[in-house]
Amino acid sequence: MNAPHVPVLLDEVVAAIEPGPGMTIVDATFGAGGYSRAMLEAGARVHGFDRDPDAIRDGSAMVAAFDGRLSLHPQRFSAMREELARIGVEQVDAVVMDIGVSSMQLDQGERGFAFSSDGPLDMRMGQAGESAADFLNGADEDAIADVLYEYGEERKSRRVARAIVAARPLETTGELARIVRRALGYKPHDKKDPATRTFQAVRIHVNDELGELRAGLTAAEALLREGGVLAVVSFHSLEDRIVKRFLREASGAGRAVSRHLPGEIPGPPPTFTDLSKAIRPGESEIAANPRARSSILRHAKRTGADPRERIPT
Repeated sequence: MNAPHVPVLLDEVVAAIEPGPGMTIVDATFGAGGYSRAMLEAGARVHGFDRDPDAIRDGSAMVAAFDGRLSLHPQRFSAMREELARIGVEQVDAVVMDIGVSSMQLDQGERGFAFSSDGPLDMRMGQAGESAADFLNGADEDAIADVLYEYGEERKSRRVARAIVAARPLETTGELARIVRRALGYKPHDKKDPATRTFQAVRIHVNDELGELRAGLTAAEALLREGGVLAVVSFHSLEDRIVKRFLREASGAGRAVSRHLPGEIPGPPPTFTDLSKAIRPGESEIAANPRARSSILRHAKRTGADPRERIPT
């Protein structure tokens, strides 16, 4: 039996957003609705986004339970601005994002996200488009190696890609895991299974997760009212680097402008302020939910400046 989904850093997210009656909040990654439920119980109105049709289907009971204060949108979160504009919502009080694969997706062997149980090589969050099998069986060796290196930080990406191509066609998660382990000389007592990096890389590529994250951050910047809060939970360095850089640049912290250089054009006014440091789970949360171990929360508050995309260059 699968463990119930536990939202990561929930208390810290709630403390950052301070949900209450009259607030409109976007849960950009609805999943099992853990963050949404906390916001709804505090009296807020919530718009939940998820590209996974299973999450939307399973969330219908929560929609009914909260008397119309929860709306679910079967969309990628990069589309949140356009989707909310379509129904007349121009600004919101907070956006929360929990990046990456959900516990439910990991626990369903038939979705192909993990190698803990053998299943089809799928990995598609939205259950449509190119699957992991399509990519691994159709791409050339260099393209596979580049994905493994960039998104999995796999130092021996060329060796793994060569082994994958030699073993094609691949159909199951178990096959892929065995090929990677054989290529990298995995021993059962090794602390971390080397297949983890390859699975992460292929999943990120198939779902364009980093592109979605960048687009979602831009959409949140445009949606948030002055004083609104953006809270983002990430699970590995690639995601956290994007979030940290976005907030630093949006706050003006990443820009060096000297007042001593005549004619130098200052950058646009900052769109975010009050940037938090990286917030990590405590030992008690990690003990209760081991998947929380690598999570990082960053949050910031929206200023009154125009979104940067609207400023002429």
